[in-house]
Amino acid sequence: MKEKIVSKAIQHRRSVRIYDSKKVINTDIVKQCIQQAILAASSSNLQLWEFYHITSKTMKEKISESCFNQPAAKTANQLVIPVVRLDLWPKRIQSNVDFIKSVEPSKMSEKSKKGALSYYEKVLPKLYGGTNKLRGFFGKIIMQYKGVSKITYREVSSTDLRVIGHKSTALAAQNFMTSMAAFDYDTCPMEGFDSVRLKSILELPRKAQISMVIGCGIRKEEGVYGDRFRVPFEEVYFQK
Repeated sequence: MKEKIVSKAIQHRRSVRIYDSKKVINTDIVKQCIQQAILAASSSNLQLWEFYHITSKTMKEKISESCFNQPAAKTANQLVIPVVRLDLWPKRIQSNVDFIKSVEPSKMSEKSKKGALSYYEKVLPKLYGGTNKLRGFFGKIIMQYKGVSKITYREVSSTDLRVIGHKSTALAAQNFMTSMAAFDYDTCPMEGFDSVRLKSILELPRKAQISMVIGCGIRKEEGVYGDRFRVPFEEVYFQK
Protein backbone atom coordinates (compact mmCIF):
# COMPACT_ATOMS: atom_id res chain seq x y z
CA MET A 1 0.00 0.00 0.00
CA LYS A 2 1.30 3.44 -0.93
CA GLU A 3 2.21 5.62 2.06
CA LYS A 4 -0.04 8.63 2.46
CA ILE A 5 1.29 12.08 3.26
CA VAL A 6 -0.57 11.98 6.60
CA SER A 7 1.71 9.16 7.76
CA LYS A 8 4.75 11.37 7.24
CA ALA A 9 3.08 14.22 9.09
CA ILE A 10 2.32 11.96 12.05
CA GLN A 11 5.94 10.78 12.13
CA HIS A 12 7.21 14.38 11.95
CA ARG A 13 5.02 15.60 14.81
CA ARG A 14 6.79 15.84 18.13
CA SER A 15 6.01 17.92 21.19
CA VAL A 16 8.49 20.74 20.63
CA ARG A 17 9.36 22.75 23.73
CA ILE A 18 11.83 25.28 22.30
CA TYR A 19 11.20 27.17 19.07
CA ASP A 20 13.61 29.05 16.83
CA SER A 21 12.93 32.77 17.32
CA LYS A 22 14.56 33.54 13.96
CA LYS A 23 12.03 31.47 12.03
CA VAL A 24 8.56 32.95 11.67
CA ILE A 25 5.58 30.83 10.68
CA ASN A 26 2.89 32.04 8.28
CA THR A 27 -0.29 33.17 10.06
CA ASP A 28 -2.45 32.25 7.06
CA ILE A 29 -1.10 28.69 7.06
CA VAL A 30 -1.83 28.32 10.77
CA LYS A 31 -5.35 29.57 10.08
CA GLN A 32 -5.63 27.03 7.27
CA CYS A 33 -4.61 24.29 9.71
CA ILE A 34 -7.34 25.43 12.11
CA GLN A 35 -9.78 25.11 9.21
CA GLN A 36 -8.55 21.52 8.85
CA ALA A 37 -9.00 21.06 12.59
CA ILE A 38 -12.72 21.71 12.50
CA LEU A 39 -13.21 18.93 9.95
CA ALA A 40 -12.63 16.51 12.82
CA ALA A 41 -15.34 14.18 14.04
CA SER A 42 -17.35 15.45 16.99
CA SER A 43 -20.01 13.90 19.17
CA SER A 44 -23.38 14.20 17.38
CA ASN A 45 -21.64 16.67 15.03
CA LEU A 46 -22.29 19.44 17.56
CA GLN A 47 -18.80 20.93 17.16
CA LEU A 48 -18.83 22.41 20.64
CA TRP A 49 -15.47 24.11 20.23
CA GLU A 50 -13.80 27.41 19.46
CA PHE A 51 -10.19 28.12 18.48
CA TYR A 52 -8.30 31.21 19.61
CA HIS A 53 -5.36 32.06 17.36
CA ILE A 54 -2.85 34.22 19.23
CA THR A 55 -0.43 36.24 17.14
CA SER A 56 0.10 39.53 18.99
CA LYS A 57 3.24 39.83 21.10
CA THR A 58 1.37 41.34 24.04
CA MET A 59 -1.19 38.55 24.15
CA LYS A 60 1.48 35.87 23.78
CA GLU A 61 3.40 37.30 26.74
CA LYS A 62 0.26 37.37 28.93
CA ILE A 63 -0.70 33.83 27.96
CA SER A 64 2.86 32.57 28.40
CA GLU A 65 2.84 33.92 31.96
CA SER A 66 -0.43 32.09 32.67
CA CYS A 67 1.32 28.94 31.36
CA PHE A 68 4.07 29.39 33.97
CA ASN A 69 6.40 30.70 31.24
CA GLN A 70 7.20 27.17 30.20
CA PRO A 71 9.48 27.19 27.14
CA ALA A 72 6.86 25.74 24.78
CA ALA A 73 4.73 28.82 25.43
CA LYS A 74 7.44 31.43 25.98
CA THR A 75 9.38 30.67 22.77
CA ALA A 76 6.35 29.95 20.57
CA ASN A 77 5.92 32.08 17.49
CA GLN A 78 2.14 31.78 17.74
CA LEU A 79 -0.35 30.06 20.05
CA VAL A 80 -3.58 28.25 19.33
CA ILE A 81 -6.05 27.59 22.14
CA PRO A 82 -8.91 25.10 21.65
CA VAL A 83 -11.84 25.92 23.92
CA VAL A 84 -14.77 23.66 24.82
CA ARG A 85 -18.15 25.40 24.58
CA LEU A 86 -20.73 23.02 26.02
CA ASP A 87 -22.89 26.03 26.76
CA LEU A 88 -23.46 26.53 23.02
CA TRP A 89 -25.34 23.25 22.63
CA PRO A 90 -28.78 24.85 21.86
CA LYS A 91 -27.25 26.97 19.09
CA ARG A 92 -25.24 24.09 17.60
CA ILE A 93 -28.26 21.77 17.71
CA GLN A 94 -30.26 24.37 15.82
CA SER A 95 -27.48 24.72 13.24
CA ASN A 96 -27.69 20.98 12.58
CA VAL A 97 -31.47 21.12 12.37
CA ASP A 98 -31.32 23.97 9.85
CA PHE A 99 -28.75 22.07 7.78
CA ILE A 100 -30.78 18.85 7.75
CA LYS A 101 -33.90 20.73 6.66
CA SER A 102 -31.92 22.28 3.79
CA VAL A 103 -30.69 18.95 2.40
CA GLU A 104 -32.22 18.16 -0.99
CA PRO A 105 -34.57 15.14 -1.18
CA SER A 106 -32.20 13.50 -3.68
CA LYS A 107 -29.47 13.41 -1.02
CA MET A 108 -31.54 12.39 2.01
CA SER A 109 -34.76 10.43 2.09
CA GLU A 110 -37.76 11.81 3.91
CA LYS A 111 -37.55 8.94 6.40
CA SER A 112 -33.86 9.62 7.15
CA LYS A 113 -34.52 13.33 7.50
CA LYS A 114 -37.40 12.73 9.89
CA GLY A 115 -35.25 10.43 12.02
CA ALA A 116 -32.36 12.90 12.11
CA LEU A 117 -34.62 15.79 13.05
CA SER A 118 -36.18 13.73 15.83
CA TYR A 119 -32.72 12.98 17.21
CA TYR A 120 -31.64 16.63 17.20
CA GLU A 121 -34.92 18.16 18.32
CA LYS A 122 -35.95 15.59 20.96
CA VAL A 123 -33.08 13.36 22.09
CA LEU A 124 -30.14 15.77 22.24
CA PRO A 125 -31.91 18.57 24.16
CA LYS A 126 -32.73 16.04 26.89
CA LEU A 127 -29.15 14.75 26.94
CA TYR A 128 -27.44 18.16 26.99
CA GLY A 129 -29.91 19.41 29.57
CA GLY A 130 -27.65 17.27 31.76
CA THR A 131 -25.03 20.01 31.66
CA ASN A 132 -27.15 21.34 34.51
CA LYS A 133 -25.62 19.43 37.44
CA LEU A 134 -28.91 18.69 39.17
CA ARG A 135 -30.63 17.44 36.01
CA GLY A 136 -27.53 15.45 35.11
CA PHE A 137 -27.44 13.84 38.54
CA PHE A 138 -31.04 12.63 38.38
CA GLY A 139 -30.59 11.63 34.75
CA LYS A 140 -27.67 9.42 35.76
CA ILE A 141 -29.78 7.67 38.40
CA ILE A 142 -32.61 7.08 35.93
CA MET A 143 -30.26 5.63 33.31
CA GLN A 144 -28.58 3.34 35.85
CA TYR A 145 -32.02 2.02 36.81
CA LYS A 146 -33.02 1.47 33.18
CA GLY A 147 -29.70 -0.23 32.53
CA VAL A 148 -30.59 -3.09 34.89
CA SER A 149 -33.02 -4.56 32.36
CA LYS A 150 -31.87 -3.25 28.97
CA ILE A 151 -29.01 -1.72 27.01
CA THR A 152 -28.88 1.93 28.02
CA TYR A 153 -26.83 5.04 27.26
CA ARG A 154 -25.38 5.99 30.63
CA GLU A 155 -23.08 8.99 30.07
CA VAL A 156 -25.63 11.68 30.90
CA SER A 157 -24.26 13.56 33.92
CA SER A 158 -22.65 16.99 33.71
CA THR A 159 -19.26 15.33 34.26
CA ASP A 160 -19.92 12.84 31.46
CA LEU A 161 -20.87 15.63 29.08
CA ARG A 162 -17.76 17.58 30.04
CA VAL A 163 -15.66 14.57 29.05
CA ILE A 164 -17.54 14.27 25.76
CA GLY A 165 -16.89 17.95 24.98
CA HIS A 166 -13.18 17.65 25.71
CA LYS A 167 -12.86 14.44 23.68
CA SER A 168 -14.35 16.08 20.60
CA THR A 169 -12.21 19.19 21.01
CA ALA A 170 -9.09 17.06 21.46
CA LEU A 171 -9.85 15.26 18.19
CA ALA A 172 -9.95 18.64 16.45
CA ALA A 173 -6.72 19.69 18.17
CA GLN A 174 -4.99 16.56 16.90
CA ASN A 175 -6.21 17.36 13.38
CA PHE A 176 -4.65 20.79 13.79
CA MET A 177 -1.29 19.49 14.97
CA THR A 178 -1.11 16.90 12.20
CA SER A 179 -1.96 19.56 9.61
CA MET A 180 0.77 21.80 11.03
CA ALA A 181 3.26 18.92 10.77
CA ALA A 182 2.36 18.53 7.09
CA PHE A 183 3.73 22.05 6.59
CA ASP A 184 6.82 21.21 8.66
CA TYR A 185 5.47 23.43 11.42
CA ASP A 186 5.87 22.29 15.00
CA THR A 187 3.49 22.26 17.94
CA CYS A 188 3.29 21.36 21.62
CA PRO A 189 -0.01 20.78 23.45
CA MET A 190 0.16 22.08 27.01
CA GLU A 191 -2.10 21.36 29.95
CA GLY A 192 -0.04 23.33 32.44
CA PHE A 193 -1.82 26.68 32.78
CA ASP A 194 -3.85 28.78 35.20
CA SER A 195 -7.30 28.30 33.68
CA VAL A 196 -8.92 31.17 35.61
CA ARG A 197 -6.32 33.73 34.54
CA LEU A 198 -6.23 32.41 30.98
CA LYS A 199 -10.01 32.62 30.64
CA SER A 200 -9.80 36.22 31.86
CA ILE A 201 -7.11 37.07 29.29
CA LEU A 202 -9.20 35.58 26.48
CA GLU A 203 -12.38 37.17 27.88
CA LEU A 204 -14.16 33.82 27.84
CA PRO A 205 -17.58 33.29 29.44
CA ARG A 206 -17.73 31.45 32.76
CA LYS A 207 -18.96 28.18 31.29
CA ALA A 208 -16.24 27.95 28.63
CA GLN A 209 -13.51 25.39 29.31
CA ILE A 210 -9.97 25.54 27.98
CA SER A 211 -8.92 22.21 26.53
CA MET A 212 -5.22 22.97 26.05
CA VAL A 213 -2.75 25.60 24.87
CA ILE A 214 -0.80 24.72 21.73
CA GLY A 215 2.57 26.35 21.13
CA CYS A 216 3.41 26.77 17.44
CA GLY A 217 6.66 27.51 15.62
CA ILE A 218 9.75 25.96 14.04
CA ARG A 219 11.75 23.66 16.29
CA LYS A 220 15.24 24.18 17.55
CA GLU A 221 17.25 20.98 17.67
CA GLU A 222 17.30 21.07 21.46
CA GLY A 223 13.56 21.75 21.47
CA VAL A 224 12.82 18.05 21.08
CA TYR A 225 13.64 16.43 24.41
CA GLY A 226 15.25 13.17 23.32
CA ASP A 227 14.14 10.29 21.14
CA ARG A 228 10.50 9.39 20.86
CA PHE A 229 9.38 6.83 23.46
CA ARG A 230 6.27 4.68 23.20
CA VAL A 231 5.37 1.64 25.26
CA PRO A 232 5.53 -1.59 23.23
CA PHE A 233 2.66 -1.97 20.77
CA GLU A 234 1.84 -5.35 22.29
CA GLU A 235 0.92 -3.63 25.55
CA VAL A 236 -1.76 -1.47 23.98
CA TYR A 237 -3.07 -3.54 21.05
CA PHE A 238 -5.67 -6.26 21.60
CA GLN A 239 -7.42 -8.14 18.79
CA LYS A 240 -10.57 -10.00 19.78
